[in-house]
Amino acid sequence: MALPLPIRLPLPATPLISDSLAMLSEYLPSPFPLLDAIDRSIPMPIKQLVAEAPLNRVFAEAIADGEFDDFEGRSIRLEVKGGQPGITFGFWCGRLRVLSGPGEATIRGSLSAFKTLAERRQDPDQLFFQRRLVIEGDTELGLALKNLLDSLDWDFKLRK
Repeated sequence: MALPLPIRLPLPATPLISDSLAMLSEYLPSPFPLLDAIDRSIPMPIKQLVAEAPLNRVFAEAIADGEFDDFEGRSIRLEVKGGQPGITFGFWCGRLRVLSGPGEATIRGSLSAFKTLAERRQDPDQLFFQRRLVIEGDTELGLALKNLLDSLDWDFKLRK
């Protein structure tokens, strides 16, 4: 039986709470090795089954309009700082596909930077100029994807 929490989440922003969370994040081990181990243990067909349908549903209108046609046969990797976990995807035969291995371009950043980008709370160019997101490899391909995503009319909100 779960006991009710005596506090409500999210916690209000007070100096005591923010300082405590900052101290905990400094001394607690990084969750990325655990996430990497989980990521490596999930077979690629399951990742594809879970991720491809929602990706294609979110971008269905843009795919139908031919917005992704310039990315046919190309691959891009999104990585959380540290290299893992990450996801490589490409566009083949009119569908976004989840792939294994590196991409021609890699966009790397923190979880908060990707969340900010997805929710459109900040201009994507600012995230890159502030070095919160970094493009490596084929930068022209990475910038083309960034520009495409910025031009599309889509609404994606993550639950807090």
